[in-house]
Amino acid sequence: MSLLETVATAFGVVSGLANLPQAYKIFRRKSAADISVVTYSVLFVGAIAWTLYGVEIGNFPVTLSNFLGTITVGLVVVGWFLYGRGTHRQATGARK
Repeated sequence: MSLLETVATAFGVVSGLANLPQAYKIFRRKSAADISVVTYSVLFVGAIAWTLYGVEIGNFPVTLSNFLGTITVGLVVVGWFLYGRGTHRQATGARK
């Protein structure tokens, strides 16, 4: 692996995991009311396409980073389906 490929793989992994804090927050709060499901759905389909492309061309960095992106963006989408369609107010004193 060249230096550039190593650096690209490292940053690809970090980029692929970038949605993990958002997914964690959704599941911890049990709320995804402010998440745009359209945006995350497009990102999810794009990550799947890039993962398949990486497999087809045999490029490990592209495959790995987008596979991780598929998982983490998928978690956000699943969280939206579980918690985002209704308004969930926590006990913070917020009133309707």
